[in-house]
Amino acid sequence: MINILCENSDVLVCVKPAGVLSQTDSRGGESMVLLLSEQTGGNIFPVHRLDAQTGGVMVYAKTAKTAAELSRQIASGEFKKEYLAVLHGVPEKKEDFLSDLLFKDSARNKSYVVKRERKGVKKAELEYTLEDTAEIGGENYSLVSVRLFTGRTHQIRVQFSHRGHPLAGDRKYGAKDNFDTLALWSYKIHFKDPVSGKETEYACPPENIIADYFDIKKPFR
Repeated sequence: MINILCENSDVLVCVKPAGVLSQTDSRGGESMVLLLSEQTGGNIFPVHRLDAQTGGVMVYAKTAKTAAELSRQIASGEFKKEYLAVLHGVPEKKEDFLSDLLFKDSARNKSYVVKRERKGVKKAELEYTLEDTAEIGGENYSLVSVRLFTGRTHQIRVQFSHRGHPLAGDRKYGAKDNFDTLALWSYKIHFKDPVSGKETEYACPPENIIADYFDIKKPFR
């Protein structure tokens, strides 16, 4: 059963387990859309994505009209997403704004930081705050909270890896460790209720290796 945090006639806020597709793709298989449709008995419209390996809070629309409004909020920046991630090493700055140009290689399903704009290259922006550090197996790791301003493929993973701080468990982007899951979690989402216009916010503590090594009880920003 999918953990549902809120459900009404217009929206459904839930916790996506790591390893489940957020949307149904051409390969078929298990996805949040199918699982939620079976669980609720209604239509489910995706409005944003999470990598399959990433778990955490997501919102789905229950009508096409609501999906359009939530998509508008995402495009305008009114829809806010905050993540928690564990990095190899410790960033030099406690807080920073990262801006890069990313190119997605669809054949390899991998993104790269590039120097110049060209076809297929998109700007990626985020800001992070260093929340805590820990020594695990003789190596230093950092817990960071991340706010996304753009939603590029593998954005958090590739932007930190490019700076020498791959995420724990992320061998696709250079991590060399023994973690069997990706240390990335969709911690919080903030949006306006499509019907009432009221500001709403939902959060869920991580259920992966982040919680095994860091105290995430304190509120972040």
